[in-house]
Amino acid sequence: MASKSAVTHQAALMLLLMTWRGSIHCDGYTVDPPENLVILDPGHLGHLEITWSPPASMINMTECPKRYQLEYFNTYKDSWTAVRTSKRSYRAQFDLMKDVRVRVYTLLSGPCTNGTMVESTNYTELVQKPPSTGVVGATVKDFVCVFHNMENMECTWERSPKMPANSQQKLYFWHKKLERAEECPKYIFSGGFRSGCNFTENALPLFTDINFCINGSSSEGLLKPMFTSLQMQNQVKPGTTEKLHLQAGPDAQLEVHWELPVGMDSGRCLEWEVQQEGSDGKTASILTKEMKLTLPLIHDHERNCFRVRSKLHKYCADRSFWSEWSHPTCYPATASLHVGGFSAGRT
Repeated sequence: MASKSAVTHQAALMLLLMTWRGSIHCDGYTVDPPENLVILDPGHLGHLEITWSPPASMINMTECPKRYQLEYFNTYKDSWTAVRTSKRSYRAQFDLMKDVRVRVYTLLSGPCTNGTMVESTNYTELVQKPPSTGVVGATVKDFVCVFHNMENMECTWERSPKMPANSQQKLYFWHKKLERAEECPKYIFSGGFRSGCNFTENALPLFTDINFCINGSSSEGLLKPMFTSLQMQNQVKPGTTEKLHLQAGPDAQLEVHWELPVGMDSGRCLEWEVQQEGSDGKTASILTKEMKLTLPLIHDHERNCFRVRSKLHKYCADRSFWSEWSHPTCYPATASLHVGGFSAGRT
């Protein structure tokens, strides 16, 4: 009787040890990794579809739910992203100028695993290399998009010094509201060559990944494409503040307040930098989310000049561009500006 109890205890201990180790055997089943891993490019400039099939050994297994863990290397964040799903496909954003790396595991649970989630020991992996075609060194440089005052979106770029003289670039863009990628609606030219794209008449959605590609051709062959992805709210450059008011208060205090840039309906997403300059040319800056300040006068009877600029704060956007500085306003109003100060365009 004691021998039978010892055997039962030993078997239970072995089962517990197998489960803890994530064994690939479940009541006679082997948890194999998925098969037929494929990366599909529907022409959405980096928004790729990843598909796979269940392992052949588990196709007829219906009593135990199957899930999958997909892992892909997010080159925009320089880290791996993991997703668990019961589906057999997933879409994700990739930088097509870098390796596309994905791998997928099988996850098994249910009665055949005693309710424990078991992951396949091995995974299926696929690495897709970027295209190697194109004139070497002919990729555009310094690509930047600016959403001016949340009204007018412009993207600009610089030609590479190695760009063949007769080459011409094309810009394409795509987001989830488009069935297919579209070409720039209105190009900007510099020196006879395309150097940007204006989207004024083609509204782009906020809080949505917008994918861009710049490619082209020349007598020497195709140009190396450039890919990038961004969101509109992170590209905002507010308009310049046009009205800055100063009013002297008691105890050598000066009340400074200003108005929103023309076209901006609300200031709730803006933060401001106020810069004050005294007659000696020295400056001091203050950051604030308010549209007014009370500041001490630097030498009560001497010139004090102020200017202000704004950008979207971190609670409304991941990043933003500073606006241009407002025209300086001085107290007393008849004071002249210091030659080396605001009038020199210092930032």
